[in-house]
Amino acid sequence: MDTQEIWRKHREEVYFFILKKAKNKTAAKDIFQNTFFKAHKNLHQLESPGKVRAWIFQIVRNELNDYFKRENKYVVHLESEKTAVAEEYQDICCFDRFIEELPSHYKAVIDLVYFKGKTQTETARELNISLPNVKARIRRTKDYLKQRFNECCKYKIDENGQLTGEPDCTACMNF
Repeated sequence: MDTQEIWRKHREEVYFFILKKAKNKTAAKDIFQNTFFKAHKNLHQLESPGKVRAWIFQIVRNELNDYFKRENKYVVHLESEKTAVAEEYQDICCFDRFIEELPSHYKAVIDLVYFKGKTQTETARELNISLPNVKARIRRTKDYLKQRFNECCKYKIDENGQLTGEPDCTACMNF
């Protein structure tokens, strides 16, 4: 497995995870770039190609921790800054809403796997459901999110199954 293959397979998931945590597009892009730089630089340390997703997310968590440590030293959190961040985050305003719209049984799986970094097996054990059930819920959630991004934000799905395009979120402003 090479860096390009890892990037193709995990870039969207990694980027949206970072953006969800950092809530700042500029910071998210920097963290995203640093993550894949470190993955490329340290690819030789990956012991099992089957664990590449966990490995890349560990790099992401480390990068996010570094980012938040740096931010806490240099940023004074004022109400106006929070408003500015919220306005910047508005470009992907639908993401949080789409996640919130999920039925609780889907939301629980997504939260554990994508936001808390648990493996699918750990998630199945924690929720007391089967591993195939976890996988089915993830697949259904991804299909739902792609459909919602396409309907609301005018994203399109390219030949590789990836979301592309510019958001036109005027539709979601009515909600």
